[in-house]
Amino acid sequence: MHSINVVHQRTVLIMKTKRELVIKLLKKDTDGLTVKEIAQALRISRNTAPVILAELKGEKLIRVREVGKAKLHYWGKK
Repeated sequence: MHSINVVHQRTVLIMKTKRELVIKLLKKDTDGLTVKEIAQALRISRNTAPVILAELKGEKLIRVREVGKAKLHYWGKK
């Protein structure tokens, strides 16, 4: 049971760090970024990036604009 707790804590810490990297990148790039661009820039999984972005959107920290099939993610509100 103890080892499961340690693994969970490590996973939470890694996700927190990745989240901070996504925030920093979105603050830096004001032109908007796609999930693919974020994942490539930070060398994180294309599955991890949308999870973090969904959390940030739910907290109203980012905004998303659809351009054709792409979704551009921006830091902050309109």
